Amino acid sequence: MVRIASSIDIHRPIAEVFDFISSSANDFTWQYGTLASGRLSKGAPARGASFRSVGHLMGRRMVSTFEITEYERNRQYSFRSLTGPLVLHTRYTVKATPGSTRIRIVTQAVPGKGSASVGRGMEKYMQKELKDNLTRLKTILEDTRVAGRLM
Repeated sequence: MVRIASSIDIHRPIAEVFDFISSSANDFTWQYGTLASGRLSKGAPARGASFRSVGHLMGRRMVSTFEITEYERNRQYSFRSLTGPLVLHTRYTVKATPGSTRIRIVTQAVPGKGSASVGRGMEKYMQKELKDNLTRLKTILEDTRVAGRLM
């Protein structure tokens, strides 16, 4: 099993950060390797809703379906994979700090049936990608010209 975590402060109100990260349609704008992502369930994000993501990880194409397991607006958002080569569980937490919002992401990955083991190389790769994604998210959300068009 691999467990990676990272956090960053974003100089935007907590509601803007939370709404942006909890909309799967925004994933491809800030998550490296995500080619497309969108809701499968109707309505607003909520516990039990699902979404699909198409992307690549270390040169391998991945199509995965996810289920939202926790959704507490402006606090936390979690989901787990239902399909795909890795069993993933990801939790986003947000917290208001003076003048910004702190976002923390924790992901656990376990190889699915028939998948190769998740080694130290993949763990380092995923940790670097997570940090890069958070930096990209910060850049996008703090650039009000861009953030206004995406939300």
